[in-house]
Amino acid sequence: MKVGLKWKVSFVIICIVAIGSLFFSPDVDIPNTGNFLSEKEIVGSDVAWILAAAGLVLLMTPGLSFFYGGMVGKKNVISTMLQSFIALGVISILWIVVGFSLSFGESIGFEIDGVHYGVIGNPFTYPFFNHVSVYPHKAMASTIPFVLFALFQMKFAVITPALITGSFAERVRFISYLVFMVLFSLFIYTPLCHMVWHPEGLLNKFFGVKDFAGGTVVHMSAGFAALAGAIVLGRRKNPHHEPSNIPYVILGTGMLWFGWFGFNAGSALSANATAAIAFGTTTIASASAMMTWIFFDRINGRKVSALGACIGAVVGLVAITPGCGFVSIQESIFIGFISAIVSNLMVNWNALKKIDDTLDVFACHGVGGIMGMILTAIFAHGENASLLHGGFGVFAHHMTALILVSLFAFFGSMLLYKITDSIITLRVSEESENEGLDMSQHHESLKW
Repeated sequence: MKVGLKWKVSFVIICIVAIGSLFFSPDVDIPNTGNFLSEKEIVGSDVAWILAAAGLVLLMTPGLSFFYGGMVGKKNVISTMLQSFIALGVISILWIVVGFSLSFGESIGFEIDGVHYGVIGNPFTYPFFNHVSVYPHKAMASTIPFVLFALFQMKFAVITPALITGSFAERVRFISYLVFMVLFSLFIYTPLCHMVWHPEGLLNKFFGVKDFAGGTVVHMSAGFAALAGAIVLGRRKNPHHEPSNIPYVILGTGMLWFGWFGFNAGSALSANATAAIAFGTTTIASASAMMTWIFFDRINGRKVSALGACIGAVVGLVAITPGCGFVSIQESIFIGFISAIVSNLMVNWNALKKIDDTLDVFACHGVGGIMGMILTAIFAHGENASLLHGGFGVFAHHMTALILVSLFAFFGSMLLYKITDSIITLRVSEESENEGLDMSQHHESLKW
């Protein structure tokens, strides 16, 4: 079998990374007194909880692979699942090399009236996790080792590009997807992460955006990238298929729901009351959305389905993510309810169906993230936190940020797809698509 240049280059890159990592000293035992606290500030219960939460978030990526894999046709199950699962390898390495620096490194941006606003981190702050100390950082996660904070955040970076894959399932070349995944993480995810979650970030510091666990950073960015991907790659030759394995979808939903407790409650970065509230709002919003989805389907003449229940549950999880630590459990019921209705309408909107977003990623994750951001901007508790607790000016800031994030994620991703396609053709041949990506891309098949 002939091996193309692209695969040789890929192998050379991993060789360089592996060998290059030996030239970086970890420097984890020497606290930088300017940024780090002493070891005595570490809280053992917080460390234990975030270690567990990081593991829960990691579980979400294989959960997503089952969730997506069960929805596609029988010829594309393995390829679809691998597209999610491979992010654990690609993005984990990228995060160590440069991703964490770009997300949480020294802030690079501009000043307004003498106040600095960051757009992206300095890539040379923590290359290869250099200077990622075992001591707590003063401004970020002050009760756990900084290295644990970095590893917890890595799991968010991993699942974000994996979410996108459902939009172009059954028609994308694997190597092209790997290239796009890297570009998306570097040029879309990391700046959004920095602007929202870094103390000096533009969306955080200037616009006051409330995003507790990733509605903006993760779900809106992935949703709009998914929409752009479906447009760029075009419709499948045979867009109609039966889901291959509904039990896979149910299993994946359960793994996602379970892992989401780490995603949301873990984002409190401490074992405290806020984590408990986030835990409660997460599961109640999902339950509300699940029940709303199946009842709304039924009153519109559709059967109650396991697929619908699973999609509804995930939409609720997406919608509550930005506000899970800022709203009450009572308010989370409404958030799940209204988000499920809006996403359901979008899933069944004929205009969106024509785009052929294979697994309705934009209608679920993109719209769910948008709804979550809007509802957080309405209900979030705290001084000047939302429309109800700060007035229209606070809400307007959030809506301005929502528009900017949407435009950046959509058009930025569109550009990255074009760049990827110019390097390596994105779409498989018609022959490969007809054969199925499991065989044509991986020479594997699923035996039921």
